[in-house]
Amino acid sequence: MDMSSPSYIIVGAGVFGTSTALHLKSRYPDADVTLIDRHDPDAPTRPAASWDWNKVVRADYCDITYCRIALEAQDEWRTNALWNQFYHETGIYWISRTGFAQKVIDNFKTLGRDAELYALPVQEARKLYGSIFDSADYEGVDKVLINKTSGWAAAKDALQAGIEKAINIGVKYITAEVDLLEFEDEDRCIGVRTGDGSTITANRTVLCTGAFTPALLEKTANSSSRDTLRSQGRMIAAGVTTGLVTLDEETAGSFKEMPVCIQENPTHRGPSNGTLPPNGENQIKFWGQSIFHFSQGSSSPSQPPTGADYNQWEVPEVLKVDVAVANEATFGKRGINWKIHTHRICWDCVTPSEDFIVSPHPASTGLFIATCGSFHGWKFLPVIGRYVVQMLESTLEPDLEKRWAWDRPLPSNPGTEWPQYDLRELVDNI
Repeated sequence: MDMSSPSYIIVGAGVFGTSTALHLKSRYPDADVTLIDRHDPDAPTRPAASWDWNKVVRADYCDITYCRIALEAQDEWRTNALWNQFYHETGIYWISRTGFAQKVIDNFKTLGRDAELYALPVQEARKLYGSIFDSADYEGVDKVLINKTSGWAAAKDALQAGIEKAINIGVKYITAEVDLLEFEDEDRCIGVRTGDGSTITANRTVLCTGAFTPALLEKTANSSSRDTLRSQGRMIAAGVTTGLVTLDEETAGSFKEMPVCIQENPTHRGPSNGTLPPNGENQIKFWGQSIFHFSQGSSSPSQPPTGADYNQWEVPEVLKVDVAVANEATFGKRGINWKIHTHRICWDCVTPSEDFIVSPHPASTGLFIATCGSFHGWKFLPVIGRYVVQMLESTLEPDLEKRWAWDRPLPSNPGTEWPQYDLRELVDNI
């Protein structure tokens, strides 16, 4: 099919949707591309994982494939005028209890990338950056990874700029709540039905719907008797909690050279917690170590709460404590009197292998899935749309086509980002 002639609906203006709209319209200027999201382009807040104060930008991966693609993304963060205004290359300080550091160093060498990247014994590492991490939790830690070429980006600002750029190059933006997928004949998806009953049609529909994806597929399957649409264990809506600390001017001055710090946890505690450097308002962001789902009953998939903006600002006390653990594990006694505020639950869609899904949906012609950031997808904002377009063109490299396929072998043991808790079990009377 001629890629420039079909019409495209992209549902969800997060990382995957915005990047796909940008790359699709840039590559095929004559294509009819519509980006649909429940929020206006300039909405001050969004419930998706892609909206945030700041996000880590790194290529520090044990997996060489994601290392390679993240390096491509970092090149764009550094050099592309659309993105580099939001990027801060502060470095990363990664406290690991595995052989992570050496694997990352080896991957950079294999890929031929020079970087100020090295592993230090704990006693040497804790003296760096004005010794701000000297009271961190180093139990069971042999080496700390230092990568001076990692950093962070102003997340909501970068996403907003991407949406504005897409609109400026001709992408049509519609603010609407997508309720169901629409079909023609037996299996062809022809678009979406919105909450007000309107139908928006296109030849190709790409779901970049994050944590909403399993519920949208489930509801459509129930209403249309298309059971094979369901996600069925391929993905799950999951949440993690964040919070801010506002430093006073004196403390902020001593933290001005602070890198991103990630604390890799023992397995029983969760995947990681960590913190990002002060932003322009002297705010440090922490994220907790507990990843959870939100059960809807035995026959329905996890989905975020149905309140406004997923009730993202209504954070139970137990999850505020979870964020406080990140402060203690990172700064120890140094942060003991800090007040963490503005807590938020960040919802994403996670796969058992923590790989993305970028694939045609085999149950329906004209339906494509591009989502499942699995809590590490944001950094790929500048480039992931290129790969989605390749999937639409059927030119995606074979290894990625298999890895990101809808139908792929599921691991016997899910990765560390797979939720370990049910929000209903953590919180009474939710």
